Amino acid sequence: MSALSELCQDIVICQKCEALTKNRTRVVPGDGLEDADLMFIGEAPGRYEDQQGIPFVGPAGLFLEQLLASINLRREQVYITNVIKCRPPNNRDPLPSEVHNCREWLDRQIEIINPKIVVTLGRYSMAMFFSGKSISKIHGTAQKRGDIIYYAMYHPAAALHQQSLRRVIEEDMLKIPSLLDQAESVLEVKQPPQQLNMFEVKNRD
Repeated sequence: MSALSELCQDIVICQKCEALTKNRTRVVPGDGLEDADLMFIGEAPGRYEDQQGIPFVGPAGLFLEQLLASINLRREQVYITNVIKCRPPNNRDPLPSEVHNCREWLDRQIEIINPKIVVTLGRYSMAMFFSGKSISKIHGTAQKRGDIIYYAMYHPAAALHQQSLRRVIEEDMLKIPSLLDQAESVLEVKQPPQQLNMFEVKNRD
């Protein structure tokens, strides 16, 4: 059994958060390629994910698959997970304690998969890696920490609620192939994590 499979088994039996443990149907550790170059991190499982145990299988997941197709990828070629692994009751926002409790799982996933790029989807995952930033200001930009580039995007669900964001999300996704090409050449700036440099990725013509 792989290290990621063993980790997922540990996540499935986690009972750190009483409200989540009591209300969940299934735990949703993550899904995809175990040595993926691209790792996408959303917020939390929704109703469909809670039923199936797989992240991004509802309407937002369908849009994410369309976005991946726009850069010639399938979800089987990337790894997809969430900040927290259980559906919050009534789809409420994750509590700070829940984000904290799940952080070790996410950190271990990143360590094992070791992607070239981590794409944060929405403000909850963005806040973990872009401290104190606003998603409206930093979407479509990236920072490098260690050997991994962190790239901020709106959550696909945002386009379902606000159609004007759909084009923004589509354009930000189209920057990822160039970012992958740059992954080896972007220099890490030796600064504290809260002050890491940001760089904007331009679309290729």
